[in-house]
Amino acid sequence: MDMSQLALGFAAALTPESLFYCFLGAFLGTAIGVLPGIGATATIALLLPITLSLGPLSAIIMLSGIYYGSQYGGSTTAILIRIPGEGSSVVTAIDGYRMAQRGEAGVALATAAIGSVVAGSFATLLIGALALPLSAVALKFGAPEYFALITLGLIASVTLAHGSVPKSLAMVIVGIMLSMVGTDLYTGTRRLTFGERSLADGISFVVISVGIFGLGEVIRTIGAPTDRDLITAKVQGLFPTRAQFRQMAAPILRGTAIGSLLGLLPGAGATLSSFAAYAAEKRFVRGPHKLGHGAIEGVAAPEAANNAAAQTSFIPMLTLGLPANPVMALMIGALVIQGIRPGPNVISANPTLFWGLVASMWIGNLILVVLNLPLIRLWVMLLRIPYRYLAPAIVALCVMGVYGTAFSVAEVWLITGFAAFGYALYRFGFEPAPLLMGFVLGPLLEEQLRRALIISKGSPLIFVERPISAALLALSVLVLAAMMLPRLRRRRATVFQEPEAI
Repeated sequence: MDMSQLALGFAAALTPESLFYCFLGAFLGTAIGVLPGIGATATIALLLPITLSLGPLSAIIMLSGIYYGSQYGGSTTAILIRIPGEGSSVVTAIDGYRMAQRGEAGVALATAAIGSVVAGSFATLLIGALALPLSAVALKFGAPEYFALITLGLIASVTLAHGSVPKSLAMVIVGIMLSMVGTDLYTGTRRLTFGERSLADGISFVVISVGIFGLGEVIRTIGAPTDRDLITAKVQGLFPTRAQFRQMAAPILRGTAIGSLLGLLPGAGATLSSFAAYAAEKRFVRGPHKLGHGAIEGVAAPEAANNAAAQTSFIPMLTLGLPANPVMALMIGALVIQGIRPGPNVISANPTLFWGLVASMWIGNLILVVLNLPLIRLWVMLLRIPYRYLAPAIVALCVMGVYGTAFSVAEVWLITGFAAFGYALYRFGFEPAPLLMGFVLGPLLEEQLRRALIISKGSPLIFVERPISAALLALSVLVLAAMMLPRLRRRRATVFQEPEAI
């Protein structure tokens, strides 16, 4: 890690403007993590239009704070009301809520906070350490290698996400097709516009994300059950004992290691990391308070894992331009809106942006601890707000935000259509996240495919003649084939069904 560059990052992150947006992102992230049914993806999608009025560094600091802040906030609802605010906090609800029922809600919340800070700080260190080597490797990639790498990323996002593999694969294809709507930059020919002039410039990333993940999520959540068994007793004992510190130390380290590794993989992210860390702890926890019965290890490990994964997922996004999850796809969209294309040149071309973001993550993790433990009463009050009062405000933000980006009524109609489409996907069991991945990576996939075919004068053999691209494509086929095996499909489904026991 270049210490002079890191000093440059802290200089940028410690300005009043950066500190304000870091605080705002951490606060909003915790709030939407606390409120079940909103989530980081929908919130970031809603705020994309607002980032147009911000500088690139302020925008990315705020959005990233929302993301890792939501991982922290999700544990509050999981512990206090047994309803995870985020998918990554599902397993936290198993032992965290049992601890709260025993009168140990304060210890559970403190454990989640400590695990989040330790894991987040280590993961941020990894970002600074691995970014330069990965960028150097990526600069040596040609068009065939990039095409194969993007293909592997899309396949991994399908196989590591929950839901049916064929349905997820179909969503990726739909996303790629939607990204092709508009005018072909090579030939100037309009494609898939059906004669609509408003589609000549393509479908806006903001329209897709706000429609499916903003309005669509509102429609879906309104029909969800809202019963909440809230722990109403005063939350006390926020400082763990020495024995409890010893109990949580090893799980936090193991969860950090698992989350840091899985966060780098496309499609894995915070949710799968928390499940993997919880499964790993089953091999170590023994005694009367074993996992599932209020063990402190069942809170420490998954909370460390999901926060580590949330932050290491920035590494492939920034250095390779490949999103590891839907939130990172939204981050790419936010940077593209600002005129910045994430990839191997982002560190050299925008050092203040990159190192400022890294420094802000350390600051943000400290803000989360200082901010949230004293505000437990506020979050408990927030949990009492019925979602039916929040929904109209979210809808208004969606409409105003999209209209304000282009002052086009056509785009308002488009988000309405995509909201209905998103709800239909949910009703028929289709996961919309791979669609967003396909939409973001579709133009890059097409561009690298065309470049490779131009280099080879139209011969597709270029993808198998070059060893790196051939190896990546072979790995893509093997991963997809393996996930179609009945035994692996069953194990994959079991991982995401286990927490239903709570």
